[in-house]
Amino acid sequence: MPIKTDVWTVCDTPSKLPLSRLISEQLLENMILNSPGILSDEWMLIGQQEKTNSGGRIDLLAIAPDANLVLIELKRDRTPRDVVAQTLDYAAWVQSLQPNEISAIYERFRPGRTLYADFLARFGRVLDDDELNQSHQLVIVATELDASSERIVEYFSKRDIPINVLCFQIFQMVEQQLLSRSWLLDPVQTQVSAVSASEGHSEPWNGEYYCSFGDPISRSWEDAREFGFISGGGGAWYSRTLQLLSPGDRIWANIPPHGYVGVGRVRGKSTPAKEFTVSVNGEERPVLEVAKRANYHAEFVDDAERCDYFVSVEWLDTVPVSQAMRETGMFGNQNTICRPRTQKWRWTIDQLKERFTDFDKVVVSML
Repeated sequence: MPIKTDVWTVCDTPSKLPLSRLISEQLLENMILNSPGILSDEWMLIGQQEKTNSGGRIDLLAIAPDANLVLIELKRDRTPRDVVAQTLDYAAWVQSLQPNEISAIYERFRPGRTLYADFLARFGRVLDDDELNQSHQLVIVATELDASSERIVEYFSKRDIPINVLCFQIFQMVEQQLLSRSWLLDPVQTQVSAVSASEGHSEPWNGEYYCSFGDPISRSWEDAREFGFISGGGGAWYSRTLQLLSPGDRIWANIPPHGYVGVGRVRGKSTPAKEFTVSVNGEERPVLEVAKRANYHAEFVDDAERCDYFVSVEWLDTVPVSQAMRETGMFGNQNTICRPRTQKWRWTIDQLKERFTDFDKVVVSML
């Protein structure tokens, strides 16, 4: 059914806040420009009202931590079906953008600044042209959504087209307006679909999960090997894909830019840091008390969005970072977990199985 939210005051005699409207959707666009977190804390805006080669104008353009683009279209006064069609049309233009064109878009959006410097400052890593715009997400921003549009978006999403709707509703509270937002689909699915669509030439998924183990400051591979886990955090973009994993799944761990360091079987579900324990000499201990080689975003331990999440893993075959396997042409990505559907991933797995020969070792016990 179409997205609908109700808001009530909290008191002994609660009252339901009436729905209201913004004076214009231009106001919503201005609000997003001034506070991008209204859309997502995990994206960096890089363009506004950029003209496409077909004469249209993209409302907003953003970049995600994995250097994929996010096309953002406000519904404005267009019918729901029209805005879906327009977004798909613009996506064809976004897909063709080259690194120099994307950089120029950003310099028009932020005069006097560069995409590469600001990406490094925002995400803490160097922007590689080879990663830039390998795929993209499509996000429709609407203050209301009808059932027809919902069916269209869900149809595309089920076919791994990374499209989603962020629906805003406005409520009146005396003289102040309040804004709420709801995603039509789980954002993790849209994020995963974008990765699946990258590299081109999609093929059936081979059942093997890719894991990017992240940076050496926020997490330690030696801790992971010793205590049996993988983790991701610092923002929901980095941690929510861990939800894809279930006990028994096989993962291949890569530490960009070093290479692949291990293969293991998942033993549990994604768990926040303050609830995750590991076995030390037969005793269950909180992971943050014993894993001391990195900080695991401990400063955010009480923040459900930014804290690290952990998944228990039975490692089948691992090597230290100094012996990581890296070959030209191997699959790589910044998403913590993904299930690639590309020829490159299948070829990568074939190479890894020759190096990590215990990849299919039977795990005696699974939690």
